[in-house]
Amino acid sequence: MFIFAFMNSKIGVIGNGSWATAIVKMLTETQDEIYWWFRSRTSAKYLLENEHNPNYLSSVEFDLEMLKVTTDINEIVSQCDYLILAVPSIYVTNAFKKLTIPLDNKFIFSAIKGIVPEDNMIVGDFLHKKYDVDYKNIGVISGPCHAEEVAMERLSYLTIACKQESQAQFIAQALSSDFIKTKISDDIFGTEYGTVLKNIYAIAAGIAHGLGYGDNFQAILMSNAIREMENIVQQVHPIDRNINNSAYLGDLLVTGYSFFSRNRMLGNMLGKGYTVRSAILEMSMVAEGYYASKGIHKIVKSKNINAPISETVYRILYKEKNPKREFEKLCDVLD
Repeated sequence: MFIFAFMNSKIGVIGNGSWATAIVKMLTETQDEIYWWFRSRTSAKYLLENEHNPNYLSSVEFDLEMLKVTTDINEIVSQCDYLILAVPSIYVTNAFKKLTIPLDNKFIFSAIKGIVPEDNMIVGDFLHKKYDVDYKNIGVISGPCHAEEVAMERLSYLTIACKQESQAQFIAQALSSDFIKTKISDDIFGTEYGTVLKNIYAIAAGIAHGLGYGDNFQAILMSNAIREMENIVQQVHPIDRNINNSAYLGDLLVTGYSFFSRNRMLGNMLGKGYTVRSAILEMSMVAEGYYASKGIHKIVKSKNINAPISETVYRILYKEKNPKREFEKLCDVLD
């Protein structure tokens, strides 16, 4: 029964950025047909004419016979049993703006690593409250995994979280290959909050690097960050979880240390003296941690959670505080 479902269910990817492109590449290893939604007609046309995404991971060439490319959100939703969301969180609302058919009978896996800013919700809560999708039909795809290394087929790992084990296993198998290893989890809330928080901590790591702090301090920063993450996640959704698993600690480390990390890049520019506005304008891709920082600030304040690292990042991003002075104060509370 499970094998039959795996062979006949259709998967669609919503988004055409680097992470969406990497996910489609993964799916081409196991699927005969993949639906792919593009926001831009120009980009979709380019892909169909040149066999690669014009703006993201352009080295990845696709067999066009495997792809059903569309710019119609209703087409991809109507045709697919499983949807993988891979648009930046700030564009989620707009992506569904023209949707006229229900989502409540679909299995939806979020590969988004941010908070929907208009509602200050993680994507799972957004889908449940705005589109009446049952939590058992919602899943999360998390790392540690950078799109750029997927493009190069370097060995990478994913965690697929869903309350229904069979659905998590289905997506895990669909994304698995010689260079992608997967594991499953039922912690959809903790996994998703982990993907949000690690981007904020990556900004902190970047700021520290830009300010000239060395590896010794970075190690202290990351060890404090994982404890802070655990504290926040446990306050928001208290269950028995191992914060040292790769979906939490592993994803934090790769995002905090990798030069592929756009959030670390944003932080590094701030540490070197860029204003927030100029740093964001110079970046070609969205740094999810910027938007997540404001949302997490509201959550930690409402629940009176001690979160010095994320609050330091928030003050630098949104209160125009001086990074050097803020990190000098942060150093006094880290251990």
